[in-house]
Amino acid sequence: MAESSSKVSIYAAMVANMAIAIAKFVGASISGSSAMLSEGIHSVVDSINEILLLYGLQQSEREPDDLHPLGHGPELYFWSLVVAVLIFSLGGGFSIYEGCRAFKTPSPRQIPWSAIAC
Repeated sequence: MAESSSKVSIYAAMVANMAIAIAKFVGASISGSSAMLSEGIHSVVDSINEILLLYGLQQSEREPDDLHPLGHGPELYFWSLVVAVLIFSLGGGFSIYEGCRAFKTPSPRQIPWSAIAC
């Protein structure tokens, strides 16, 4: 029961993150905001991370075998660690890149309210 509700939560988060990413990309294209573009990429990374969490759940449910006599349960923790590292490195790295790029080549914003609304 708990595993099923975990999967439902992950699927719901994935759908929500993709919808949020689309809204942020639309806001970034309208406003030209590098912060909104960075946030859109971050939402896509979150969606990819949910795929990794689903994979970890699937792997942790496997039956014990000769190599893993106690089962594969700890794989869920490994994939959760991979997700945390990806969120930090990809999301943070792209945010730093976009921030540096925006400082080097600033551009006037045409419609700033679109970025604020998203």
